Formats: sequence, structure tokens, C-alpha cells
Amino acid sequence: MSPLAEAYDRLLVDLDGTAYAGAVAIPGAAEALDGLPVTYVTNNASRRPGDVARHLRDLGFAAPDDTVVTSAQAGAGLLASLVPVGTPVLVVGAPALRDEVEARGMVPVETAEEARAVIQGHNPETGWARLSEAALAIRAGAVWVATNTDATLPTERGLLVGNGSMVAAVRNATEREPRVAGKPYTPIFVDAMRAAGAQRALVVGDRLDTDIEGGNAFDADTYLVLTGVNDVADVVAAPDRHQPTHLADTLAGLRLPGAATRPGPRERWTATLDGDELIVTGGPGADPADAKYVAVAAAREAPEERRAGLRLTIR
Repeated sequence: MSPLAEAYDRLLVDLDGTAYAGAVAIPGAAEALDGLPVTYVTNNASRRPGDVARHLRDLGFAAPDDTVVTSAQAGAGLLASLVPVGTPVLVVGAPALRDEVEARGMVPVETAEEARAVIQGHNPETGWARLSEAALAIRAGAVWVATNTDATLPTERGLLVGNGSMVAAVRNATEREPRVAGKPYTPIFVDAMRAAGAQRALVVGDRLDTDIEGGNAFDADTYLVLTGVNDVADVVAAPDRHQPTHLADTLAGLRLPGAATRPGPRERWTATLDGDELIVTGGPGADPADAKYVAVAAAREAPEERRAGLRLTIR
């Protein structure tokens, strides 16, 4: 049977927690993606696409500059569709986001009084004063776009505060909601597929609430890799919108037939629902790697409201 990746003309691959964790490559990720039609799609808006591509190449990935799409690009594109050229924009984010705003003919400004729009993306240097300036502008009627709403940012040290947590602070202060360009919203996927001239996508990532939910919203097949934020127990308890088409321990599963990474029954494994516990039991000679597929398939038989409280036990 053909490898899973061959069924698609573009793999839309996440970065943090999927290809790398901060300055460290996920083991085997570069080798798994080598030679495949990859576009790297990241919600991190703090770096320019070329800088991200160079980082990937330094870690051993084949990554031409034009194979990286960031939420800074998608966010600036979304904002440009909402306001005219020349609009004064308060940029809450890194220089990479400011560059994207300027490239689309909008004008970065520094104060709420000047701003007619606000765009907010990740920048580890963002502080209270800048968030407050954004809140003032938004309360005065400025259009508000967020590049993404990831609550956390995976790194080699663990989960740090993400842009979504800073967006939440501004939301709490303004009682307004931003338009969002990054995952799980679809503008970033539309941009990536258009740039690649591709038609059939597989969305690959480590987060159920961004990569998988976003891919499902985009009507694409999805692949959860268990090297980052979410694990099998999370999938078992997840609602339908967070359920992946495929899942695997690593990106090497992209080289396997699709049936190997799709949840479903496996030889020598059984699953039983006992109250709020899902018990997955392997018989003699059962392959431990198969337990996750049996567990997820069994959980999907339960209603969402029951699934949310399930505890997973593998024996």
C-alpha cells in the first residue's frame, strides 16, 4: 500500500512541537519530511519567514524560504482585506509583523489616538503599556486582528505564555473579540495552499485546538503527532472538532499506509467503557503501539458529553 503522504499534494506542517521545540529539532522529524511536499505553517508571528526557514535548515530540514507561511503574513493579509491602504495600524508584536503590515500598504503608528486598526501577534517583549495602548484603540472603535490565539508556546523548556494569553488580556479589558488569521481559523491555510498551488492538504501538528481543529474547519484530513502539546488521553476526551483523521507517535507515520495511523480496531486489543473509565486491554503478543488507535476509536463511539470526562487506562 502507498504511504499516507502520497495521498496529498501538500502537507501543511506545524513547527513548534511538531518539527522542533525551540532550538532543538524533534528527533526524526527532518528525516520523516525529507522529499515530501511540505509547507511549514506556523502560528508564531514573531519571526520573518526567511528567518524561520534558515532555522529549519540549520536543524537539518529541507526548507526553502517560500515554504514557510506565518501567522504574521496571514494576519496582515486579513487586516488588509478589512481596511484600506494607508490605514494607521497599532502593531502589537515583533518587527516581523510590522514588516508584513507595511508590505501591504498600511502604516504602523505608536498611539491609540492615531490608530484605526490594531494587529496583535506574539512578541516576548510585549508589556503592559503596549497591551493597554491596544485596549484604548479597540475601545475607541479600531478594527482588531489577532494573528493567532494559542494560549501557550512549546519550547525545549516547556510551555511558555503564548499570544492567545496576551490576546485574552486585551479581550478582558475591552469586552471585544478579534478577527483571527491563524489556526484554528482558516485564512492561514488558504494562504498556504494558494502559495503552493496545491489542491489536497493534510494538516499536520501537535495541538488539537489549533492544528487539528483548524484542519477540520478547512475540510482537510488531519494528522496529530504526539511530540508536543497533546497526548492520547487528550484525544480520547476531545470533542469531534478536535478529532484527528490520523495520529502517530512521530512524523515517521507519514511514510506508513494510511490504515496504519487511522484509529480503529487492532488485533489482540479490546476496549471497554466502564462508567467514566475507558479500559484498553492487550492480549498476548499485542503491539503496544496499537493501543492508542483502539482507545481513540472506542472513545468516538461515546457521546461528546460523556467523552469529555473519560479517563484512559491501558493494560
